[in-house]
Amino acid sequence: MEEGETNTNTKFCATSLESLLDSARQVFGSNPQLKVLTTIHIRNSTTVLQNYTITEVKEIISDPNVLGCHPMPYPYAVFFCQTQKNDTKLYEVLVEGDNGAKVQAAAVCHVDTSKWDSARGKSPVCHFFHSDNLVLVLSPAATPSP
Repeated sequence: MEEGETNTNTKFCATSLESLLDSARQVFGSNPQLKVLTTIHIRNSTTVLQNYTITEVKEIISDPNVLGCHPMPYPYAVFFCQTQKNDTKLYEVLVEGDNGAKVQAAAVCHVDTSKWDSARGKSPVCHFFHSDNLVLVLSPAATPSP
């Protein structure tokens, strides 16, 4: 187990979308209504590097059960999926490049990173998911009210 991880983390590899959903049921419950997010290029760009400006941010859910799945470099479909049960927020972010390229991106922020490095305190760490990654959460309509 890596520093900062607790035994409430879930990690698995899925070799098909069916096995990914079967494993997601273990994380979210037997019959979950899931919302799946990914990063979408709305208007593509041929520019390799450019500045982007965040034009819209929508918080999808603030929940400890955010399941991120990343493709692995195999000749067939393999996703490495993980969730950390901590203060995690999921966002859908619209960014626009200098040349007009638009990307709707899934972004996850880990709010409390003190277990990663005690010197960081509670400084958040956010990262965007690539377009071939998947982020699964309970659908807001399926989330029980407090």
